Amino acid sequence: MVAAAFRRLPLPPAQLQVQPPDGRTLVNLATNFYTDQGDLTRSVTLLGRQVDLRITATGYTWHFGDGTTTTTSDPGAPYPALDVTHDYRKAGRVSPSVDTTYSAEFSVDGGPWRPVTGTVTIPGPSVGLRVLTATPTLVGHR
Repeated sequence: MVAAAFRRLPLPPAQLQVQPPDGRTLVNLATNFYTDQGDLTRSVTLLGRQVDLRITATGYTWHFGDGTTTTTSDPGAPYPALDVTHDYRKAGRVSPSVDTTYSAEFSVDGGPWRPVTGTVTIPGPSVGLRVLTATPTLVGHR
């Protein structure tokens, strides 16, 4: 019953952060991805008893929008950490996103914590990203 209740909870999707900001990056540049999704607590009533849930983000599936994905246990971090990066190989528009997988523990009426069987994966919304090319230019100095 607890696992079924866990699967029905409306858990929030992770909000993808991309660096460089402003929806633009360059071909062959290590584009940085991260999310600030943290741990959650929820309470439900089952058979007249209070069931508390400690919900932890345990996995992230990064969809880079160019057909490639990677899965980590790390939510990434802002620059300069560069924990989750991707190099785009060609210019164009892509729509990266991140799915978050949650696991949980439960306690009935303040009793001991026990693991909930199974996980729940919540897909995150995509963000628009333009991948641009840049041409290096030498500039003389006078």
